[in-house]
Amino acid sequence: MSTFLYRLGRTAYGRPWLFIAGWVAVLAAVVGGMAINGVSVSSEMKIEGTEAQTVLDRVADELPEASGGQASVVFTVPVGERLDTPERLAVIRDIVSNVYDLEKVVNPLDAALGADEEGAPGTPQENPPGDSPAGSDQGQAQEQEPPFQPLLVDGAPVPGVLVSSDGRVALFQFQFTVASTSLTDDDVSSVLEVVERAEQGTGMTVLPSDSLEALEIPVGIGEVIGLAVAALVLVLTLGSLTAAGLPLITALVGVGIGVGGAYTLSNVVEMNSATPVLGLMVGLAVGIDYALFVVNRQRRLILDHGLNAHEAAGRAVGTAGSAVFFAGLTVLIALTALTVIGIAVLSTMALVAASTVALAVLIALSLLPALLGLVGERICSDKARARRRAKVQTESHGVADHWVRGVVRFRWPVIAGVAAILVVMAIPAASMNLGIPSGATANQDTAARQSYEAVSQSFGEGFNSPLLVTAEPTRVAGNVTPELTAKLIDEFQDRDDIVLATPVGVNEAGDLAVFSIIPTSGPDDEATSDLVKSLREPDHPIAQDNQVQLGVTGFTAIRIDMSDKIAGVLPFYLGIIIVLSVLILMLVFRSVAVPIKATAGFLLSILATFGATTAVFQWGWLSGLFGVDTGGPLMSFMPIIVTGILYGLAMDYEVFLVSSMREAHIHGQAARPSVVHGFDQASRVVVAAAIIMVAVFSGFIFSNDIMIKQIGFALAAGILIDAFIVRLTLVPALMAVFDEGAWWLPRWLDRLLPDLDIEGDKLLTMLNQQAEATDQQDIKIPG
Repeated sequence: MSTFLYRLGRTAYGRPWLFIAGWVAVLAAVVGGMAINGVSVSSEMKIEGTEAQTVLDRVADELPEASGGQASVVFTVPVGERLDTPERLAVIRDIVSNVYDLEKVVNPLDAALGADEEGAPGTPQENPPGDSPAGSDQGQAQEQEPPFQPLLVDGAPVPGVLVSSDGRVALFQFQFTVASTSLTDDDVSSVLEVVERAEQGTGMTVLPSDSLEALEIPVGIGEVIGLAVAALVLVLTLGSLTAAGLPLITALVGVGIGVGGAYTLSNVVEMNSATPVLGLMVGLAVGIDYALFVVNRQRRLILDHGLNAHEAAGRAVGTAGSAVFFAGLTVLIALTALTVIGIAVLSTMALVAASTVALAVLIALSLLPALLGLVGERICSDKARARRRAKVQTESHGVADHWVRGVVRFRWPVIAGVAAILVVMAIPAASMNLGIPSGATANQDTAARQSYEAVSQSFGEGFNSPLLVTAEPTRVAGNVTPELTAKLIDEFQDRDDIVLATPVGVNEAGDLAVFSIIPTSGPDDEATSDLVKSLREPDHPIAQDNQVQLGVTGFTAIRIDMSDKIAGVLPFYLGIIIVLSVLILMLVFRSVAVPIKATAGFLLSILATFGATTAVFQWGWLSGLFGVDTGGPLMSFMPIIVTGILYGLAMDYEVFLVSSMREAHIHGQAARPSVVHGFDQASRVVVAAAIIMVAVFSGFIFSNDIMIKQIGFALAAGILIDAFIVRLTLVPALMAVFDEGAWWLPRWLDRLLPDLDIEGDKLLTMLNQQAEATDQQDIKIPG
């Protein structure tokens, strides 16, 4: 491996324009494809294999108009005023009518006109919330008057609009013809454009729900600041603007191709709006780091060993490039393993992020040495060479050397201390609550949060967590009759945990009825989850008494199922990446102890990371520092995505740090001295790489997208914990404890495993043989 990469590095260095032109052509093709095909992303969160998704797909096939997503708009006026003035009522009525006229909004008036007097199957029943059996004697579950009523204009109810008992808040609920997660930015903007007219000269405030937030690419000034910090660290580490600029250039080319390619395919593959951003986040971090490892190794070979830039570039690609290759391979395994879970949105996220990592590796091994060829000997300035000579002459020892010697000397207290710190940090993870953040967890100054609170206070928490319930007769040739519909509504509303039940429609065959159910509890309450699970039970009294099979879907039910499924597959996923990565690390290090130690250290760091993330985003500790003012559930996808990415990145640091120790050991040093020497050689660049990753990931913490915010925080915290506490502290302590046993490998296994030579020992032997052959030739030349 090292010999092949050495030749590749020398070739790219010697023929730079050929390699540069090739990568520029790829980038141009991606940009051209994106310009031609355009960009199409959504907030799609489809979870195949869950009951909610199965029921929703069935409704979409049998009664498409009932399968669309739900949205709401709240109209409010100041304290002491009312909405039911003639001017305001007229505005609300016109706004509602205009929304119903939009292409992707279901118009209940049209549905009512198409229905016959008997409520024939196949025609949705026009029965807006508040103008339903819940407001009459039939099916009334509560004896007291509800805190809302239909909004009346000229004595007629406005379809879909409720008004609070004090007349200050009106709730307009409507339905799209497609799922909320499939709406485009134009679809959402068209609704917002209409409803916001209500604020013009009326004194009313319009508060759209979180499902009406316009889609935006969640990238802003935070990411720019993160890149600026990364650039500063590169300058400090590499000592020159020229050397520091190369990792930034290669990283930007990589994410340009990777993220641009994702956007190009977005019209062919369903893509969540966060998917390309995840690719950008991971691609920038690993792209900068991988290039940094190679450039740093080249500069060390020039400054420490006196090689010319061309030869140093070849050897840097052969040695550090080998470590980059296998480090990238562990990240790829961790990410692509997400596809076995069978969740399409996760698979797409994983593959896009994996593609940016693969590009980062390829670019570090080909484009980077080509750029080094253009820079030539200027990669190390005369000042840098002079400083290096002065440092060698004084034989000073740096901070890294003092640190590792102290860790090795007090290895047992260090191990105990690190373990205690990480276990304490992991405690909050025991109460980690997974879900999908809603308006309840949005910041208090947002319309989504204000809308949620207005609805909760004036109508009840349940109006923020509507459910879609289906009923299918279980008897042969059974149909849904008006009598059965009325009976089901009565029985739904007889439950203490349901506020309101209204019919939505019946399919053409008459064997599927759909109802809208408003629970008493909110979307993140345990009571709502219990209601969903209760209604799904085959022996539920309502299902048994009416000989029907009940199904539950809707966004709230999808949230519940998504969290349950991901929580269930997380141990399986962890098992896959741990087994595969242990095998790869065994190949790289030819050791049994090192892979097991690396994996155990990761498990400690990931639990501590989840603990810190839970404390900030769920418990609210120090949340104000990160732009969060309300605690709530952690995004369902967050733990599994963060686990995959962090595992790969943690193994990056393991490979670069421990391979340097192994290199010293192979070249003749004893086990413990090789730990110190390897740490001295690799720790500086690992620290720089970790700081760069933390800076890049931290930039995403201040995104408006809560999923990107949580993932950015978890990755930044995870890198801090894993790099500085585990890799740079726990690892040298454990390696010192293992002593020579760290490199033990059974003989039978040693014979089976191929020798990958990432330390470049075979490469060095080959170069020495070539040098000896050249010297002998020179001796034979006469005169």
